[in-house]
Amino acid sequence: MSNFIMRRIEIKRENDIRGERVRQDIEDLGLSSGKVEVLDVYLIYGDITDEEFLRIVEVVTDPVSEEWGVFKFAKNTKIIEVALNPGVMDPVAIDTLDVIEKIGIEIDGVKTLKKYVFYDTDDKTVNLAKERVLLNPLIQHIVMGKETLEMVKPGKKRTPTVNVSSLTEKELLDLSESMGLFLNKEEMKDISHYFSKEGRAPTIAELETFGILWSEHCSHKTMRGNVKIRNSKFEIRNLLKSTVMKVTEDLKKPWVISAFKDNAGIVEFNDEYAVCFKVETHNHPSALEPFGGAATGVGGVVRDILGCGLGAKPIANVDVFCVGDPDTSYSSLPEGVLHPRRILRGIVSGVGDYGNKLGIPTVNGSVTYHKDYTANPLVYCGCVGIIPKASCQKKVNTNDLIILVGGRTGRDGIHGATFSSGVMDENTQQEFSSAVQIGDPLREKNLLDAILSTRDKELYSSITDCGAGGICTAVSELAEGIGAKVQLENVPLKYKGLSPTEIWISESQERMVLSAPEEKLDELKKIFDECESELTVIGKFVKTDRIVVSYKKEKICDIDLDFLLHGMPKTAKTAIIPVTMGNREEVPENLDIESIFESMLSHPDIASKEWIVRQYDHEVQGGTVIKPLLADAAVIKPLFIKGNKGIVIGHGLAPFYEDVYKNALSSLDEAVRNLCAVGGDPSHIALLDNFSWGSPEDPVNMGKLVRACEALYNVASAYKMPFISGKDSLYNEFESDREKQSVLPTILISGISFIEDARKGITQSIKIPGDPIYIIGCTYPELGSSLLYRLLKIQDGEEPFLHPKEAIELYRKLHIAIKKDVILSCHDCSEGGIGIAISEMCFGTGLGMKLSLDNVPVSGVKDPIAILFSESNSRFIVEIKREKKKEFEEIMSEMPFGKVGEVISSRSLVIENLINIPVERLENIWKSRGL
Repeated sequence: MSNFIMRRIEIKRENDIRGERVRQDIEDLGLSSGKVEVLDVYLIYGDITDEEFLRIVEVVTDPVSEEWGVFKFAKNTKIIEVALNPGVMDPVAIDTLDVIEKIGIEIDGVKTLKKYVFYDTDDKTVNLAKERVLLNPLIQHIVMGKETLEMVKPGKKRTPTVNVSSLTEKELLDLSESMGLFLNKEEMKDISHYFSKEGRAPTIAELETFGILWSEHCSHKTMRGNVKIRNSKFEIRNLLKSTVMKVTEDLKKPWVISAFKDNAGIVEFNDEYAVCFKVETHNHPSALEPFGGAATGVGGVVRDILGCGLGAKPIANVDVFCVGDPDTSYSSLPEGVLHPRRILRGIVSGVGDYGNKLGIPTVNGSVTYHKDYTANPLVYCGCVGIIPKASCQKKVNTNDLIILVGGRTGRDGIHGATFSSGVMDENTQQEFSSAVQIGDPLREKNLLDAILSTRDKELYSSITDCGAGGICTAVSELAEGIGAKVQLENVPLKYKGLSPTEIWISESQERMVLSAPEEKLDELKKIFDECESELTVIGKFVKTDRIVVSYKKEKICDIDLDFLLHGMPKTAKTAIIPVTMGNREEVPENLDIESIFESMLSHPDIASKEWIVRQYDHEVQGGTVIKPLLADAAVIKPLFIKGNKGIVIGHGLAPFYEDVYKNALSSLDEAVRNLCAVGGDPSHIALLDNFSWGSPEDPVNMGKLVRACEALYNVASAYKMPFISGKDSLYNEFESDREKQSVLPTILISGISFIEDARKGITQSIKIPGDPIYIIGCTYPELGSSLLYRLLKIQDGEEPFLHPKEAIELYRKLHIAIKKDVILSCHDCSEGGIGIAISEMCFGTGLGMKLSLDNVPVSGVKDPIAILFSESNSRFIVEIKREKKKEFEEIMSEMPFGKVGEVISSRSLVIENLINIPVERLENIWKSRGL
């Protein structure tokens, strides 16, 4: 390889926004910096002519907005160059090399760097910026001297064995810990017993296989396990099946096509098509490398949709983030933890970069801030897809080929499944650096196109994605009931040096596994070649009931599939059911209501998220009818489907409520409210649950998990809304010498519904002066853990409860009013209550509201501040067409509702005897926060 023949291209941008961002990040550290420039650097390796080099320059530069060269800088500058570590995916370099080859130039390789040039900045500031702003040592290094095309350090050529049958219980646990398997004593003992019966010692690859398939991440063993209630004879058998899944089983909705079986839930859309929905978490990877972690979270959930049924077309993405307080001081951060600002910027950029390049609109999301998410950010990535109903079922057939498609395999992502099943600490970055993946969305776009083209030609029988555990998990799960033989030497690699075990368990992105009859192979390969997506046969599904994996002539894995997939010992956790007693706390007297409005609107949870939304393409595919910022949920209408029927997508979460039962109630109710507010049909809502929790080894945490599941079962059953998919992410804790930090018990409920005519979806902004404003739903004295009490630092208070029977009837009446074209605007009341909802309805309208609180439906509350900022569930503020006021009141006659005012042409928010604030002032405060 011509490592010593290298040419350098440095590129300056005319408008260097990146340099200004670095300078601002340095100021966030409390330091002062001069101007900063960021240059893109391409290192071209190979023996090429000057003419060929100039053609390459044309490929990588934009002559309108960029200039290139090898620049010299003045003496008052300081320069830092940052490169990716060996083995880390460099999508820009890969795409550049691909284009160079297409224009007929042969080179050895491409490497990219970032060059940071600091003007008039002292050494201390530059060094601190290097550590806290520029460099993530997990995936990057500072360039010192000449940068070469490094070879990846070779893995072991042969796969060693471990004689587990001779190990004591302690030694088995030590082995589990040293290998990063995160398996407990009983699991390790069962594995040892299995191999004793097999009469041999397991290979490292086999132990890794058990570590992955039996991990919390893949098997959901806590949620599917038994729970013993302390100080009680009562025992729950399979927590998930007895609560969340039982709702779906009890309801037996005919429009639910698949629930908890496939890579995503599937519901009927019309006679021809169905809709798929999945929401995944990518928490631990995003804590280590936010951009890559979030980007690959998007890539992974998109592949879940591609791997649902025989392959669905992704039509919309959603994202929900929970991060630490953006004003956290750097000095208070535990060792090994990135600052919340850096994490949020990274995950926002990662989601936008991947989704935008794939051509999938990001249409719905939110951000929640709390100190308990500092070391454990939560990153939820969701995707909605459309699939022909005829393609919803799949089945692997004996003698089908095992076909690997998409990206190549590298050392990235190894131990991702097991790493996500454990607690993080200050050493996690070093110990699990290989668990971080870097995505390549353009490769996934090629893969997407190839899969949808071959699906429609019925060229394969089954499909799944290579997610957690990579080829290991994908092939093992597809082989259930049959068996498989895999030849790892056929797997295409990114680079040389991987051991067979690394190939087997790598979680490199953009890969999927198909099963297909041999006679379809040539046509399959032809289409994949046309789409520039790689396709390789790596084995065959054979009737052995075993997973047999070899590398050349060495057998590295030979396990009974039934034991691997179903032999894991049942987990039995102990739970202490929490008892919470909310005491009613009187609102302090003499509060300045205007200052409360201002404090709330500038709070990071409430303040405008426009800076995030602007980074996402929410218009691509042309089907987004109700877009971000305009309403409580998104409405999309796929252009390729006839008619005007639309899909409604929304979510809810309420992690601040300490009573986890009420937390779960409120999260589900908020998701339903958001769907109904835009016109979603409450009789046709499907739900998804995502639990993010601390360690279930703590009986109190486990008790909270039990209560949350019970709450979801009770409300979803009352609402008659089935769950179709879900995910749990447990062990979201960080341990350091100073403290043990666990995330708030967080339940994200996502929902999908339908609207018969997407053109009639309802947005939240008020529209016509003189139209009456109504509040529907009852307000209770429920200020416990509310935004108001958090701002006032009041610890006590009654948290919001839910009255399911009354709530679902109210949602049905609201839906009738929307269908009858009575309602012009609708906004649900959630965080910040009525006060925040009415403010948001005025923003961007050029209008205002004049209101009185006298007619607000209440129970047990008189204080105007309590009425304004209570966070009671099941409430909406609506603007009614004035000529349909009577019709609206007739529809709502048996519901709690009240006319509270009207839309006014003056841009003021007026509440009788309380406030008169210019809307422009409130809106400027709301927009001023940024990050």
